[in-house]
Amino acid sequence: MKSETSNQIIINMKSRTKSQICPKCGCESTKRHSTYTRKIIDLPLLGKAVLLNITAYKYDCERESCDQKVFCEELSGFTGKYRRMTSRCEDLIASIALNTSCEAASSICKHMGIAVSGDTVIRILLRNVNIEAKCGEVIGVDDWAFKKRGKYGTIICDCETGKPVALLDGRDGIELKKWLQSNKHIKTVNRDRAGSYAKAISEALPNAIQVADRFHLHQNLLTAVKDALKGVLPEKIDVTDYSDNTENQNFIQDNSKKN
Repeated sequence: MKSETSNQIIINMKSRTKSQICPKCGCESTKRHSTYTRKIIDLPLLGKAVLLNITAYKYDCERESCDQKVFCEELSGFTGKYRRMTSRCEDLIASIALNTSCEAASSICKHMGIAVSGDTVIRILLRNVNIEAKCGEVIGVDDWAFKKRGKYGTIICDCETGKPVALLDGRDGIELKKWLQSNKHIKTVNRDRAGSYAKAISEALPNAIQVADRFHLHQNLLTAVKDALKGVLPEKIDVTDYSDNTENQNFIQDNSKKN
């Protein structure tokens, strides 16, 4: 069954599976527990957004020793676990993003009838596309925030082209070390002052030249100037307030009259 509005087509579907494999123990179950509904976005049709209302089954695990008593069926080959789009819809979005940009892909998809944000496009690319970017002998390494003051990662850029070549989890240097060990051709690394990055580079590429970037060179200079001034100037300088001094007020008034 389907219903249609001026800008959307809604298609009601029902699963026809008769058995499922328990994701915990691998036992095949034919005992249905209940049904649940999933709303999945599919490719647009005639310029209209397509929403699939899929009634799927939950199954009871028939193995008594299994901790997974109830589990949902997987719509394998159609969409992934916890996905809100069909696999073919995600493939289309990824293809557009690879040929434009994530924000441009988001804008194009909205005109086509697929509501997707730039951040979602990024997640689709990271999940579905394996990009093996090549880099030169000089790279830049810095941390970046998936979520500010929450989750951080490491970004690696090719200093010759200025383009990112890798996004790694964490900023403790563990993933960076693994990546560098697979890229032994690198000779120079431009990095910030993080000790974890310095250690990872030294262990993975002991002969590589490590260079502090311009921003952190400025930071080092400011820190050195402040330390030098602290050793010469006192921490506090008392300034005398002459506003209440009668003799000083008279001197100011006499000078103003002369002028």
